[in-house]
Amino acid sequence: MSAAPRRVWAPVRSLLPARSDLSAMASAPRRDLLAGLTVAVVALPLALGFGVSSGLGAEAGLATAVVAGALAALFGGSDLQVSGPTGAMTVVLVPIVAAHGPSGVLTAGLLAGLMLVALALARAGRWMRYVPAPVVEGFTLGIACVIALQQVPGALGVPAPEGDRVLVTAWRAAREFAAHPNWTALALALGVAAAMLLGARWRPAVPFSVLAVIAATAAAGLLGLEDATPIGDLPPGLPAPSLGFLDLSALPSLLAPAVAVAALAALESLLSASVADGMTVGQRHDPDRELFGQGLANIAAPLFGGVPATGAIARTAVNVRTGARSRLAALAHAAVLAAVVFAAAPLVSRIPLAALAGVLLATAVRMVEVGSLRAMARATRSDAVVLALTAVTTLVLDLVYAVIAGLTVAGALALRAVARQARLDQVDVTPDLPGEHGDEERALLAEHIVAYRIDGPLFFAAAHRFLLELSEVADVRVVILRMSRVTTVDATGALVLRDVVEKLRRRGIAVLVSGVRPGQRQALESVGALDAIPPRDRVYAGTPEAIRGARAYLRGAGVLPAPAGAPAGERAPAGEPAR
Repeated sequence: MSAAPRRVWAPVRSLLPARSDLSAMASAPRRDLLAGLTVAVVALPLALGFGVSSGLGAEAGLATAVVAGALAALFGGSDLQVSGPTGAMTVVLVPIVAAHGPSGVLTAGLLAGLMLVALALARAGRWMRYVPAPVVEGFTLGIACVIALQQVPGALGVPAPEGDRVLVTAWRAAREFAAHPNWTALALALGVAAAMLLGARWRPAVPFSVLAVIAATAAAGLLGLEDATPIGDLPPGLPAPSLGFLDLSALPSLLAPAVAVAALAALESLLSASVADGMTVGQRHDPDRELFGQGLANIAAPLFGGVPATGAIARTAVNVRTGARSRLAALAHAAVLAAVVFAAAPLVSRIPLAALAGVLLATAVRMVEVGSLRAMARATRSDAVVLALTAVTTLVLDLVYAVIAGLTVAGALALRAVARQARLDQVDVTPDLPGEHGDEERALLAEHIVAYRIDGPLFFAAAHRFLLELSEVADVRVVILRMSRVTTVDATGALVLRDVVEKLRRRGIAVLVSGVRPGQRQALESVGALDAIPPRDRVYAGTPEAIRGARAYLRGAGVLPAPAGAPAGERAPAGEPAR
C-alpha cells in the first residue's frame, strides 16, 4: 500500500475492532454470558417502554436493542457499554414524530449515524471532557422529569393528547382522567413502579422490573381487566432491512433534528462509557471508537425499523455490577433480546401499556441522584445556576437547547471567575534597589517610581479593569509593570497595555516592563504594545534591572544627580531627552 492510501486508511483502522477485543471475550465467557442475560432481563421492559414512548411502537424499541446493541458492542470504544433505546433519546424523538412522522425518525437516525461516524473520524471524542458536571446533572434531571411526564397518559389509561410539549400533554391527560377516570391503569402503573423502587432497595440483584411486568400482565389477563390496554401485536422477528422509509425531499428539514439526535447520542454514550470506567479498575474507553460504534449502530437500526440508540447508563451499570469483563456480555444481551423477538412475541404483545408506563416512571425516579444534585447545588452559586438552568431548559424547550444554554452560561461564569482572579497590586520597590543609596536618593526614588505586579491572566475579561486602575496613577515619573506572574495574554490584553502606556507617556510618565515571558511577547508585539515603550531596551528581564533603568532615566531627566564617570547603565536611555 502506497503512502497516501496508508495515511487515509490509518485513522479508519484505528477505529475498527482489534485482536485484543476478541481475546478479551474469551477470558471469562461464563461471567460475561451471565451478565448479558441479566442485562437483557432488565433491558426488555425498557426497550418496549421506550419504543412505545417514542411513538414508533414496542417493536421499534426491541429492534433497536437487538441491532444497535450488537453493533455498538462490537465496534464501540468501551468493553462494558450496553447500548439501546433510552429515555433521553425518547425526549428528542417525540417532537420529530409529531412533525415528520415515523419515517422522519428513521431518516433522522440514519443521518445522525453518519454524523457520528464523521465525528469519530475527526477525533471529536476528546471534547466530551469539557462538558461541566452541572450541565450533565442538569440535563439528567430535566430528562427524568420529561420521561415521567411522558408516562402520564399511559399511567392514567387515557389516549395520548396531541402535541409535543410534555407539560401540555400531561395536563391534558390529567383533565381527561378527571372526566373519565381509569383506576385500573393507574393501579397497574403505580404498582409496577412501587415494586421496582422498593424491590431495588430490598434486593438490588433481583430484576423486579420483569417480575412486576409479568405480574401486571397476568393480573390483567386473569382478572379480565378491560381497562388494561395491551401494547398490541408484535411481528415474529425483525423486519428485512430496507431503505423504503427514506424520503430525499425531506432531508433538508430533518438536518436540524438529526444534529440534535447525533449530539445527544454522542453526549450520553460518552458519559455512560465514563461512568463504566469509574465503576471498574483498569478500564478506559476510547471516545472516538465509541462514537464510531454508535454511528454504525444508528445507521443500521433504522434499516430494521429501530429508533436512534445511545449508550444506556442504567443498563451499563447493571452490566458492570453483575461481573461483565468484555464485549461478550453486551453481545449476549442483544442475542437474548433477539430470541425474545423471535420466540415470545405473542406473550410480549399482551403486556399492558400502563405496566410499561410504571417501568418508565420508576426509571425516571432512579435517574435522579438526590445526593449528587444536593452536593452540586451546594458547591458554588454558579454551579447551582447552571444546573437549574439546564434542567428547566430541558423541560421547557429541548435537550439540545438545554446543553447549549448550560455550556454558554457555564463558560460565562467560568470567565468571570477567572477574571476575578487577576489582580493589579502596587509593590514596594525598596528591596530591589540596586547598589548603595543615600537616604536622600532612596527617598527620591521612592517618590518618583511606582511598581505594579500583574497576577493572573491579562485577557479580554479582565484587561479593562487594569486600564482604569493604571490610568489613575499620578505624581510619579516612572511606572514599572512587573509581568512575571502573568499567566496568559490575549490580543485584548495586549491592546489595553498599549493604551495604558500611551496614555501615561502623554502625561510625561515613563513606563518600564519587566519579566515578560517568551510565549507572551508575540501577543504584545503583534499589536505594537512593546513598540509603545521607546526605546526597546525598556523591556527588562527582571525587576532589579528595571529599577536600574528607572534610576538612569531619572538621572537623565535631572531628577537624580548623575555622578561623574557613571557607567552606561546609569545614563539616560538612548533616544530619551533629559527633562
